[in-house]
Amino acid sequence: MIKNYLKVAWRNLVKNRVTSLINIGGLAVGMAVAMLIGLWVWDELSFDTYHKNYNTIGQIRVHMVDQKSNTQGTNSSVQFPLYTELKANYKENFKHIVMASWNVDNILSSGDKKLSRTGLYMDADAPEMLTLKMIHGSWAGLKDPYSIMLSESTAKAFFGNANPVNQVMKINNKYDVKVTGVYEDLPLNTQFKDLKFLSPIDLWFADNPWIKQSAMTDWQNHFLKIYAEIKPNSSFEQVSHNIKDAELKDLKDVKFKDEAALNPQVLVAPMSSWHLHGLKRGQSDTGPLQMVWLISIIGSFVLLLACINFMNLSTARSEKRAKEIGIRKAVGSLRMQLIGQFLSESFLIVVLAFCLSLIIVTLSMPAFNELAGKQVSMPYQSAYFWLTSIGFILITSIIAGSYPALYLSSFKPVKVLKGTFKAGRLASIPRKVLVVTQFTVSVALIICTIVVYKQIQIAKNRPVGYTREGLIMIEKKNSDFDGKYDILRSELKKTGVVSEMSESFGKVTEIASGNGGFKWRGKDPNFNDSFGTLPVSFEFGKTVGWQFVQGRDFSRAFSTDSNGMVINEAAAKYMGLKNPVGEDVSWKFQDQPMRYYKILGVVKDMIMESPYDDITPTIFMIKGHVGTSQINVKINPKVSTSEALPKIEAVFKKIIPSAPFEYKFADEEYAAKFAAEERIGSLASVFATLAIFISCLGLFGLASFVAEQRFKEIGVRKVLGATVVNLWALLSKDFVQLVVLSQLIASPLAWYFMHKWLMNYHYRTDISWWIFGITCGGALIITLITVSFQSIKAAMANPVKSLRSE
Repeated sequence: MIKNYLKVAWRNLVKNRVTSLINIGGLAVGMAVAMLIGLWVWDELSFDTYHKNYNTIGQIRVHMVDQKSNTQGTNSSVQFPLYTELKANYKENFKHIVMASWNVDNILSSGDKKLSRTGLYMDADAPEMLTLKMIHGSWAGLKDPYSIMLSESTAKAFFGNANPVNQVMKINNKYDVKVTGVYEDLPLNTQFKDLKFLSPIDLWFADNPWIKQSAMTDWQNHFLKIYAEIKPNSSFEQVSHNIKDAELKDLKDVKFKDEAALNPQVLVAPMSSWHLHGLKRGQSDTGPLQMVWLISIIGSFVLLLACINFMNLSTARSEKRAKEIGIRKAVGSLRMQLIGQFLSESFLIVVLAFCLSLIIVTLSMPAFNELAGKQVSMPYQSAYFWLTSIGFILITSIIAGSYPALYLSSFKPVKVLKGTFKAGRLASIPRKVLVVTQFTVSVALIICTIVVYKQIQIAKNRPVGYTREGLIMIEKKNSDFDGKYDILRSELKKTGVVSEMSESFGKVTEIASGNGGFKWRGKDPNFNDSFGTLPVSFEFGKTVGWQFVQGRDFSRAFSTDSNGMVINEAAAKYMGLKNPVGEDVSWKFQDQPMRYYKILGVVKDMIMESPYDDITPTIFMIKGHVGTSQINVKINPKVSTSEALPKIEAVFKKIIPSAPFEYKFADEEYAAKFAAEERIGSLASVFATLAIFISCLGLFGLASFVAEQRFKEIGVRKVLGATVVNLWALLSKDFVQLVVLSQLIASPLAWYFMHKWLMNYHYRTDISWWIFGITCGGALIITLITVSFQSIKAAMANPVKSLRSE
């Protein structure tokens, strides 16, 4: 029976080649999109599951509520005393408590080879907690205070395929460390993907003694990361409840009153929430989760569009198969058998489409990975993949074939065999509904894509407040940079390719430090202030080209400028100062004595963080008690970058030979801030294009069928004097009406969802009327082009051919 079903299905495919190609091609594209999106969604949902302890690993965070300003936020960077408190009084809640540095780029060297690698300094329990897959050595590798564990790629870069365990290396040309282990490189879908080496946390403190000296007992210095593994029989909710007052009960010292006023509560954030429920400026960021849902819905809709094509074309050709169904019923076929036959036809088409979709996915995978910023691949060797694929084929077959099967099998054999069966006008209503659904989705996707691109452009066109072009940033990766500022600047300027050089704490494209506790005239004593703080050298402003609104820049000509500060417009507004130049500001940094500053000038707001967010109130001060981490070099605009870089590199290698010359362009770093939105826009544009393509395929098939069905009517009209234009308008009218209806539905829906999406941004575009006008006009033009081919072809046909049998 099944063999017969498939044989009949194959004959129908061959007989109706155009319809079959439309069905198979459309379904193949829809299934390919669904598979690619499925792989992407799985990669997102399985983030961090590489670690076997995924369900019990968490990060210690502190949630604070400022009742005076009615604001709250969560800090993932915590204080050193909190670590000692958890270890001393709450260890029964945890299997491991691991202290970690922030991500650091250090210079690793072995012999003459020097490479810069990103890594972490962590407690000795870290490798076991993270369940690193060891190639050489063991998880106990960090117990040696002067040790280093390397990722597989880092080990190969230094030692080739040899076992490097017990080899001696140098970190930052300063510390000799012994290689105690090599672990497998971590995948891209983990928070620790950049982990190219691991060393003991005490080595980090030894290299940065000021950190531990100033932070050992300071509850206001949030600079550490603490990861923890809870015990298997515990829950994150219970452990968070147990430790929530771990900080508050120790804030009895009056110097910590500002921290205590924020009512800090300690919690453990499970690893499962890090990626899709992240933090952005201290607030919960559900953007990644919304993105997963959005892309999943789009993928489902694209597949649904392809299924709709199958339904429409199958039911549209119902009269062609009416006699076949009537005869089958007359000779004893049951309705369930007919449903089985039509579902088998659907199954055959879906299987052929699935095979074609595998080819499409394989060929498009490199482009998709580049577009989505992923490294996914088809898991052909996985049994789960093939089981899922079988389920995918069956579900798609049922979705695509259920309505045609139920509709066709319902025909009455008496009417069919007497020749009195007509589908009737009502029979076309479901097809019209499906066409409207198709174009509603397609038009909505196009509108959304245009809004996303408009949002990106308005942020890109936002004044940045400094000059990015020709500005390069070089990280000071070891202590060999110390004391070399003046000679570096002098030698670089002598080359003629450098206009200016400066230093700063953090890159120009980020605010690496934030502090409170500033006092100024008119400040409310109960106000808990928070500023971005950026220690810089005197030449910073000239290097980046900032623009003054009031006052002046730092100058070496005035010795008092070492106690001066420059603030941005946002800081002046935040402080409530209309004329801030000349105002005195005091600040007590950690345990150091009170320092007194004078505001020298106000600069235009510099976009140093997300271009979509409000500007952070920022204070720039001359480096002193806080060091710097970056060198900023402004290339002479009269010199090409390709000419300038070799000369700059030569100077660095001459003065600091221990450090590899590695740099980043400020304009490229700034452009990276748009990556997430540009990825959304690119994905949306691809899916919108495919949705329109699939919809037009179905429209082309329906137009072909309608022209065939009205073949004699067209002949009669031509004989009675109808022109080609009259007939074209007649055949196109119904399709245009359906597309216009779909636009009326899609426009408010797209506006609603994009309005909600834009609310995630402080700096956002508006949804202009012309977006809807261009989209709807374009959709109408595409519709007319699609149906016109068949309409004009039918209108130009010789009426003799259609009427000679009458």
